[in-house]
Parts: sequence; C-alpha cells; structure tokens
Amino acid sequence: MQQVQSPFLHFLQERGFIHQSTDLKGLDDQLKQGMVTAYMGFDATGDSLHVGHLLGIMVLRHLQKFGHRPIILLGGGTTKIGDPSGKDESRKLLSEDDIQQNVTRIQGIFGRFINIGQKDNQAIMLNNADWLNSLNYIDFLRDFGRHFSINRMLSFDSVRLRLEREQPLSFLEFNYMILQAYDFLHLARHHHCILQLGGSDQWGNIVNGIELARRVDNRELFGLCTPLLMTSAGTKMGKTANGAVWLDAVKLSPYEYWQYWRNCSDQDVGRFLKLFTEIPLNEIRRLEKLHGAELNEAKIVLANAATALAHGNQEAEKSAETARKTFEQGDIGDTLPTLIINLSQLKQGIHLYDLLRQSNLSTSNSEARRLIKGGGARLNDKPVQDELHIVTIEDLQKDSIIKISAGRKRHVIVRIA
Repeated sequence: MQQVQSPFLHFLQERGFIHQSTDLKGLDDQLKQGMVTAYMGFDATGDSLHVGHLLGIMVLRHLQKFGHRPIILLGGGTTKIGDPSGKDESRKLLSEDDIQQNVTRIQGIFGRFINIGQKDNQAIMLNNADWLNSLNYIDFLRDFGRHFSINRMLSFDSVRLRLEREQPLSFLEFNYMILQAYDFLHLARHHHCILQLGGSDQWGNIVNGIELARRVDNRELFGLCTPLLMTSAGTKMGKTANGAVWLDAVKLSPYEYWQYWRNCSDQDVGRFLKLFTEIPLNEIRRLEKLHGAELNEAKIVLANAATALAHGNQEAEKSAETARKTFEQGDIGDTLPTLIINLSQLKQGIHLYDLLRQSNLSTSNSEARRLIKGGGARLNDKPVQDELHIVTIEDLQKDSIIKISAGRKRHVIVRIA
C-alpha cells in the first residue's frame, strides 16, 4: 500500500484500518495542511448499534484524536428507504415513530467513544432527515438525478450482486445511493466536509457522492473505506449464535460484552487488539507472540480494553472480576446476566431447555435440548444430560438463585420475581 505521511493516515495504515481510498495521496496532502472534517453515516434500522459498527466508530475516534473533526450522520431520512448494500432482500420499512425512537436510542452510544460538541474539533451529530424530508422530488430529479448514469449504478456491488443472485431490487432501494451522494454534497456545502468514511460495502455510494460534487460544484472530495471484517472462522464481525453483540448495555450486559472479546479465537487476538483498543503497537506485538494458555493474557487485555471503551473502566473491572470469581473460584460473580422468573413458575417446575432459551444461552428449545443431550448444559455447576430435566424450587441455592450454564464460559443467574 502507498505510504502516507499525515499522522492520522499513518496510524490507520499501521493498525489495518485502510481497505481502499479514492485518492490516498490527495487526502494525505489535505490532512497534512490542517484540520479536516469527515463524516460517517449510521442508519437507524435498529434501537442499538452493534460490534459491526465499531470499526467505523473507532476510525471517527482516531480522526478526532489526531485533531480533525468528525461528523456523525444519523440516517433519519435514508432509513426510510434502506441501504441495499450486502442484502439479498429489501429491509423492513419502519414507521416515522420507530425511526425516531431508534435515532434517540443510538445517538447516546457515540458519546462514550467521541467528544461531541460545538468547539474546535469536537464532533457534531446531524440527522439527514433535516434536509432530505424537505426535498421536492421533481426539482431533485432535475437538479441532481441527471448526473447519475444508470449503466454506472448497475455496476456497483450493492446493485450488481443483488441482480446476479436474481434477487429483486426495488426502485425505492435504487434511489438510496442517490440520496447518500446528496448527503455528502450537502455536508460539503454546509459543513466544509471533504471526506466520507465507510465500510468497503459503501464504496459505490461514496464514489457517487464524490462524482456528484465534482459535476455540480466542481468540488474535490475524498473517500476512505475500512475492510469488511470477518472473524477467522469466517463469520461476520459482531454476530454470534445468539444474535448481535450490542453496544447498548440494556440489550447486552457489559459482562456479556466482555465475554465476547475474551472468547475470541486465538487467530483474531492481535488483529482485534489493533482495531478495537488503543494499546500501543509494541505491546500488541508482545501479546501476539504468546502461545497456548499464555495467550489468555492477551484475550483478557483485549476484553478489558474493549469493554472500558464501550462501558467505562468500572464496568470492565467488574466484568473481569466476575469472570475470575466464576472460573477460578467457582463462585458467582456480581455482574453475571440475570433472568427473572415468577415463583409460581418454579413451584410448578420449568424445563431446563426452556430456561436456556429464555436466558439466550440457546436460540431455541431444540438447540437447548441438543446442548443438554451433548453434555454442554449445567445446572448449579453440575452437568445435566436429561433433555427433559425439570428445574424446581428445590434447585434454589444461597441467596435464592439458580445458576444455569452453556459450556464452561457462558452463565446466567435465575432469580425469583
């Protein structure tokens, strides 16, 4: 890859953040001259962000630490259409109320990673509904639609791959890339934004924005994409058998978040340390050289650092202590996930497989039953292999709790309402 001189790009390059750029040398020159404003968009398709969004958030964090200004663009407008990138079918259309609720929920997540405000290089948070909702359709088509070539748009991966798989692409979705291109032009005009950041699946959308600004305003803009992040097992980053790894503590406890990083594969530790922590590279290189049981030290360092960024040092320390108590002492830590059930349910008896499903230790009753039959389920730290085992009030331990486990690393405390 072409060598860069600006501190920000050099940092990203060293740690593996850069996949491709529209003009790396030109961007490097701009970054050397002074503060640059850059944006990244986040559609409000859910009520939380997840680890899949974290790579982009970390890039914005580093951008700010090197003296540049981030714009966090919430997609209150574009969410109404849905980005077809990487999808085989149309996204579910959300109501105005659902989108607004999602915007409200996710905007609070960014403040843990990025300094938001109006001074110097503090990040600003915008919502593209503020300008997209007021567009006049005919005027928009006349003024901007004429700059987009259908032939070119069909060549972009977000469209081409969908059509190659013979999956329908609605006219509504086809408009998404035009609106995102307009977002970039709007931010360039009103906020002096010259750089769009995004994942590699956003390449076509970013290029469209740059070309629109050149044709309409004769304005030079830049794009920078991060790699599509997969685990060494070939799964998409932030996805597990039990669903997404949420950044919102209401949807996923800090302890469970800590465990996600602690349980990563050996092959992923070094890469994740570079991308999702701010630990110096020389220390990461030392940790990468560890083998066998010693590699657990690196995984704990990763879990502590990643959890501290997302949930604060106190929650990271509590999670690490809970893990130590649970695994080293066989004790019950203070921050294990909790499932609340009614006393009447327990008096009647409830299948262990049902508790495993309700606690998200399994995704379904059938999966939970297979886990039990395979010897992977535990009740109060004792193996249970009867798939129809019933948990009763007799299983209550000290402090009126029951501990259920899937394997040796995932645990939930059952409490009585």
